[in-house]
Amino acid sequence: MDLFEYQGKSLYGNYDIAHPKSFLACNTEDLEKDFNLDYPVVVKAQVQVGGRGKAGGIKLASTHEELDLFSNEILGMDIKGHKVEKILIEEASEIKEEYYLSFTLDRSEKKYLMMLSAKGGMDIEAVAEENPDDLTMVHINPAETLTDEVIKKAIHNSNLNMMYENELLKIIQSLFRLFVEGDCDLVEVNPLAITSNGVMALDSKVSLDMNAKYRHEEFDEIEKDIPIPPSEKSAKEKGLNFIKLDGSVGIIGNGAGLVMSTLDVVAAYGGSAANFLDIGGGAKAETVSAALDVLETDKSVTSVFINIFGGITRCDLVAQGIVEATKGKDLKWPIVIRLDGTNAIEGLEILRANPNEKIFITETMNQAAELAVKGIN
Repeated sequence: MDLFEYQGKSLYGNYDIAHPKSFLACNTEDLEKDFNLDYPVVVKAQVQVGGRGKAGGIKLASTHEELDLFSNEILGMDIKGHKVEKILIEEASEIKEEYYLSFTLDRSEKKYLMMLSAKGGMDIEAVAEENPDDLTMVHINPAETLTDEVIKKAIHNSNLNMMYENELLKIIQSLFRLFVEGDCDLVEVNPLAITSNGVMALDSKVSLDMNAKYRHEEFDEIEKDIPIPPSEKSAKEKGLNFIKLDGSVGIIGNGAGLVMSTLDVVAAYGGSAANFLDIGGGAKAETVSAALDVLETDKSVTSVFINIFGGITRCDLVAQGIVEATKGKDLKWPIVIRLDGTNAIEGLEILRANPNEKIFITETMNQAAELAVKGIN
């Protein structure tokens, strides 16, 4: 579960992680409260997407009049499809140097991974690609601890300011504790800055491992503050394995591996998936019907790719589900279908016997992906 910045920073307080004083506002009336901050302050849109600064979602206010003005501009703003409903007002910091730090899981190595760089404030993917020597990567065995010696070596290798070595050591250890004890999938600070008030975490990107929810009563309260997209909420109610993505091609498949492959082949033809939707290995007609209902709640979908390989799943039952879900409907988008495996011939016969001008049957996965990306133009 990805957290908003203000939620991540609320966790900082539990681990003695230095960060600027701040105040959360949901409307302009909140600005009339005594939030006890010194100007200038930074007004920051709270959205779960990057690029908010370039979109105008972060502004510096030197007076209360500017704070009112910028808050009104940012509240309600649309940033990459995310509506700004909350803003974090934070005391501005006098920044001397900006660094990057993150802790995540490297599943291929079965270890934790710390990444540290002196190129803070930049896109870390660009740093890794263009200047890989500027990014220090340290693997940590989960059965062991992160020692001061390892951190000091990483600080030195990253060419950070050694005058602040002790402060950097302390805050890195604290962020690692948050990562491990807080059961996080990701803790990222960009920038981790040297300021006039010492070393501080100026940003917060935290993702929680919801499999560890039973160990953390606070996860329920945190989750209540995170809006669920209508499509995701609908899928959850129907018991479907669904993840909302940023593309436009709706994906329905049976089995996680096949769905992942479908996402890849759509990308190979220049498209991007609107979702990950796995209807399972034993999907029946009502499951397919429910899946299509979910995609109808997603305004970003412009075409749908149904990719079924019949093993346990019978393709004739899937085809029947498609017919039942679409019969008599004015479909919002074209549907491209690829059936293969158990009872595929029978399934294709059912589809052909119930034609729909917006349903297209293909023979191969590549052909289906190409048509879905083009939107059958």
